[in-house]
Amino acid sequence: MTLRPAAVLSLLATVAAVPLAQAKPMDAAALARFDVGYARCEQKFEHMRGHGDEAYLGVYKLKVDDKSRARLADLRKKPVYASEKTKAEKRMSKPSAEVDKKLEQQCQATWGQVQAAK
Repeated sequence: MTLRPAAVLSLLATVAAVPLAQAKPMDAAALARFDVGYARCEQKFEHMRGHGDEAYLGVYKLKVDDKSRARLADLRKKPVYASEKTKAEKRMSKPSAEVDKKLEQQCQATWGQVQAAK
């Protein structure tokens, strides 16, 4: 399997700070892709660790509360989440320098959304 930079960059776009008007924020597949990208951010930036739910909700400008966190936890239990997460992890398994640079930019933008939501 060869790494397609376009596919990886598309995956990284899920952690972008600009929410898409048509995106469904409480969607298991979208959450799985976000979680994989955010996990990479957590590896690179210690200050981002443990704030994945805040980041996801912040990107979509949703209220960070117990109800929203519970909804995310429920989505993570769905088979579609597990399936999409596996696919996303495979796409992210062989990063390139270009992908790493884009990831860093996306991580910073996502963290900016977390800070703006506070």
